[in-house]
Amino acid sequence: MAARMFSRGVTSLIVFSALASPSFAGGLERGGYNIDQLFDTSPFSFQSGIIYVTPQRKLKDVRDTDTSIGGGGNLNNRPSTADDTANYTVPYIGFKAGFGDAIDCLVDYSEPFGGHSNPGLNWAGANNNIETEIKTRNYGGTCSYRFDVGQGQLRFIGGAFYQEVEGFKERLVSTVPLLTGTGNGIGRLDLEDNGWGWRAGLAYEIPEYAMRASLVYNSRVKYDNLTGTVDLRQVPVVPIFGGKITPVYGSAEAPDSLELKLQSGIAPDWLAFGSVKWTNWSVLQSVPFCPTSTKGLVACTSATQLTSLDLLYRDGWTITGGVGHKFNDQWAGAVSLTWDRGTSQGYGSQTDSWTLGVGAAFTPTEHIEWRVAGAVGVLTSGSSGVVTEDGVTFGDDVSYSFGNDLVAALSTSIKVKF
Repeated sequence: MAARMFSRGVTSLIVFSALASPSFAGGLERGGYNIDQLFDTSPFSFQSGIIYVTPQRKLKDVRDTDTSIGGGGNLNNRPSTADDTANYTVPYIGFKAGFGDAIDCLVDYSEPFGGHSNPGLNWAGANNNIETEIKTRNYGGTCSYRFDVGQGQLRFIGGAFYQEVEGFKERLVSTVPLLTGTGNGIGRLDLEDNGWGWRAGLAYEIPEYAMRASLVYNSRVKYDNLTGTVDLRQVPVVPIFGGKITPVYGSAEAPDSLELKLQSGIAPDWLAFGSVKWTNWSVLQSVPFCPTSTKGLVACTSATQLTSLDLLYRDGWTITGGVGHKFNDQWAGAVSLTWDRGTSQGYGSQTDSWTLGVGAAFTPTEHIEWRVAGAVGVLTSGSSGVVTEDGVTFGDDVSYSFGNDLVAALSTSIKVKF
């Protein structure tokens, strides 16, 4: 019984402490996919939580490298610095139910992917970006079946999820309307779609040693029917499409991922844990958007696009390790260190990050658990400029650099078990 109480008290904290760190990982990672509530030993549990993240990425040495009218005009008289990132929150809601001694099921709501860049209009790179925001909403259902194998239990995991995406991007298309008084020169892309994904995995647990090893794969989500509009009403000087709203379409994929998690008791009331996660961010390169009027007539490519969402990501790797300690029947604590490989390859500001996470769990009764965690990290330095991908040139409109910047996060949740 003592070993099981150790597992319940410390293991649940580890899940939450580690959750704060990947919330500002590379690509469009936010909350990611997390099904650790499925392992809760109570017959039923309800959990609700939120993470607040404050990344502090600051761009410097900004230079407008496309000063033509078609490239937005010469913006080098504007500030050469900008605050690129915006604060954001990541919510989570989950309900887990156990059926007999073998089956557990979890239904949850999360926001696994997203991004928000908001350097504004008054900087030398406004022809590249004024504001860009992507949001996802994920509704999942996951079940597992477990049975005795050796000293512990083997668990088969499977499930599906429905995901929605929406977003927009604004940039300065031309400064000519500003001079002629016919508009502010800003163009806007809006997009939305939805799709389905699935997950499968295995886990092996020995509760007496607080030991668990799990391997879970989450599939891609295909957005085959991305639809939206390009609003150029403030840019009437653009040929054909200027001065109006044009319906557009495209396609993209949310990445698949594979995550290995390990944990084990190492001494009375002490637990070590770690994880390795691969995310296939390279599926997101440049996403072209073409006029809906051309759909079925020509393929939507860089040659036929009206605009595009350029990301040029490489695959992401996230490695976390740490220790947890149960102080008494009510309090437990944990500390973790996370390294995340940046997904940018000379275009964009997604560089490597190092994050230290600290958390605590308070269990006043056997039915209630309150968790709080914090994390502070370093976003490493780098630069962004011209990159050629599949014969197409990107980043020839603006260049910039950035130093080592700080990022911080706070998170809290409440779990009710019965």
